[in-house]
Amino acid sequence: MAKTPPKDDKKKDDKNKKKEAPDAGAASDSPQAPAGDASVEQPIAINAQFIKDLSFEVPGAPAIYTNLQDKQPTINLSFNVGTNPLQEKVFEVILEIQAECKIEDQVAYIFELEYAGIFTLNVPEEHIHPVLLIECPRLLFPFARNILADVTRDGGFSPLMLGPIDFAGMFQAKIRELEKAQAEGGGASPNPPA
Repeated sequence: MAKTPPKDDKKKDDKNKKKEAPDAGAASDSPQAPAGDASVEQPIAINAQFIKDLSFEVPGAPAIYTNLQDKQPTINLSFNVGTNPLQEKVFEVILEIQAECKIEDQVAYIFELEYAGIFTLNVPEEHIHPVLLIECPRLLFPFARNILADVTRDGGFSPLMLGPIDFAGMFQAKIRELEKAQAEGGGASPNPPA
């Protein structure tokens, strides 16, 4: 009987070795990097995100709530993305959302939000503008969308739920506007400087 426990222990040790082997192999397959290099490998790092400015007005209250029950409101939305360089590779990206709800000619509410994030970008120089104007706002959008829904609901209205925004399309439209402006400006100058 004294010989049986060592065999069981040996089997347990063999099982433990088998369990450890895949982990050791998996670790050897991945490149070993110092702990400080983890942030360098990420192309986009979110350092902070916050409400920079928030305004919600109901100029026609309380009468507007009665009108809202009888008539269908119309909502006008506008979006903009702004950027500010803070340090080398660190940028502030501001997602601006404005919503105006009207019932016929009467304003039901006005919503304005500037939701910002501080991002560290580790991408090649030629990719910085697309990342700042497409990927960073895409990361901020779900949080701004929740704020809009909560504030409009808390203001006594149906929550305004936004669908996805095509930030790539917005970026392409800005590029086309710049190209058109440059083409018109270039046509006005008969002799470009040498």
